[in-house]
Formats: sequence, structure tokens, C-alpha cells
Amino acid sequence: MTSKISILAIDLAKGSFQVCAVGQDGVVVFNRAMSRTRLATLLADHPACIVAMEACATSHHWGRFAQSHGHEVRLVPAAYVKPFVKRQKNDRADAEAIAEAAMRPTMRFVAVKSTETQGRAVAFRTHQCMVRQRTQLINALRGHLAEFGLVAPKGPARLKLLENALADESTDLPEPVRHMGSIYVEQIARLTEVIDRLSDELETSSKTDEQLRRLCTIPGIGPVTAGAVAAFAPDLDTFDSGRNFAAWLGLVPRQRSTGGKARLGSVSKMGQTDIRRLLIVGAMSVIRWVVRRGGSTNRWLAALVARKPKMVAAVALANKMARMIWALSTKQENYRMA
Repeated sequence: MTSKISILAIDLAKGSFQVCAVGQDGVVVFNRAMSRTRLATLLADHPACIVAMEACATSHHWGRFAQSHGHEVRLVPAAYVKPFVKRQKNDRADAEAIAEAAMRPTMRFVAVKSTETQGRAVAFRTHQCMVRQRTQLINALRGHLAEFGLVAPKGPARLKLLENALADESTDLPEPVRHMGSIYVEQIARLTEVIDRLSDELETSSKTDEQLRRLCTIPGIGPVTAGAVAAFAPDLDTFDSGRNFAAWLGLVPRQRSTGGKARLGSVSKMGQTDIRRLLIVGAMSVIRWVVRRGGSTNRWLAALVARKPKMVAAVALANKMARMIWALSTKQENYRMA
């Protein structure tokens, strides 16, 4: 029976996996639940075939495991699997839908990531998690002390004002508030130390890694953004053009076209969230710099800032930065000022 199976479609989970085996004629051979151990044994002992999964949590791990045993792995984006689910949603229907989607000749698949690439993603997300936690603690401290008339501007750079207020004995603060405030300050200091260390590691990588160093030559892109591109973007040679890469990031207008009439809306936001957010933040910093200077030698950017709101201009500039990333990466060149 195993020799007749051409596709093993797996609905991933933590402990119980649904496996739908499809024959060469497209008929379902079996569709049953398996434990982690049984799934690993199946992939190890089964003759080489197509292994299809949704591109979700743990899919890259199982993809590497299947590839190590000679299977062809097809990771299907979850949004492309959903239209093939028949009627009610359950594990059996999901596994069968994955098999249907994987057999489509025009389907787009996600490349299996290496352990090194996923390691970069963990480092980046750890840095971002620490930054969010520090911001949460700073905002909590600001909110608590504001109840006692101590107000400080936003941001970690102004945290010293609150520290001085807590240390000042003349400040009219109850002792429990001082004690709790000192706990906040200690936690923020520890997080800042970790964030600075992770930032230094990202900056060091951007200087030693040729690809990261090349991306950092683009205005508005620093070590964090370059690291996010290296961690989350697939091989940029897989994109036919810079516009396709920008579309993958969700930086192109959403289309509602029909009858030969083009209707374009706001950006689709359907791509990689982390890279898109960082590109827009970097574009906004470039625009603020242009506004402070009163203009730019880049005529396209100067005209854009003059006629469009800042956020609209930032998204347009982020789109252009994405195209620059694709061009520099595929052509192995550094950024040159126009």
C-alpha cells in the first residue's frame, strides 16, 4: 500500500497529528491520527514521496526531518489551504485540504528554513520581546507616578527624571510607592542591559556579514531591520522582481479590480509583519530627517514629502526600500545615492 502513496498531508499539532495519505490517482488511501513517535517512524520508513504541511509552528522542523529522509516537502500557506476545506472544520478535513492544495499546479509554497535561519529569527524576536517588556514597565511606572503628580515624557531616555524623583526624599511619595518604584527601575535596568547586549550582537553581525553590511548602506535600514530581513525573508532570488518582494511584504495596494477597471485601495498588509513594520519605521525616520533639513537632494523623495501626508509618504518610501533590498541582494551591489 505504501508504494501507491504519493502525498502525505500532515495537519500539525503538539501531540496528535492527522495524516492524510493520497494515492497517485488522487484517491485518499487513509486519513488517521498519529502520535509524534508514530509520525516520525512513518516519515523515516516510508518510501520517498511528497510531504505537505501548512506553513505554521513546527512546520520547518518537520520539514527538515522529512527532507533528511529523502521526501519532497511542500509547505502551503494557511490562507491558501482554507478554500479547500469542505464544510465543517476538523483535523480530518484540514489534512485532506492540505493534500488538495499541495496538488494544485499553480500553488505557491514556502521554503523550508534552516536551523541557522531560525536561530536568527529567535534572536530577533527575543530582542523585540525585551523592548516591548521594557516599554510596558516604563509606561506602568509613568502611570503610577502620575497619580502622585510626577509626570515625565515618554521613552527610556526620560526615565532618569522618574528615578531622580523616587530618590528625592523631599518628594511627597508614600514609602510603598518608593519601594515599588525601585522594583520597576531595577527591572528596567536589567532589561536595558540585555537589550543593549543583543543590539551590540546585531550590530557586530551587520559589520561581519557581507549581506547584512550591504543592506545597512540603504538609508533608513539599520542592523535590526537587516537582521529581520535575513531571518524572515526567503532567498530573494526566488522573487522575479523587487515589486514581487514588496508585495510579499504587504507594501503594495490591495486590488478590487473587475471588468478591466482597476480599483486600488490601501496597502494589503498581507505579508511579513516584522519586516514591513521596521521598513515603515525606518522610512519615517528618513522623512523626519528630510523635514528637519527642509528638503532632500533626492527629488522623488522631496516631491513625495511635499505633496503627501507623512505616513502615506513613509509607506511609499518603505515600498521603494523593499525594492532596493531586492536589487542589492540579487545584484550583490552596495547602495548608491541617486
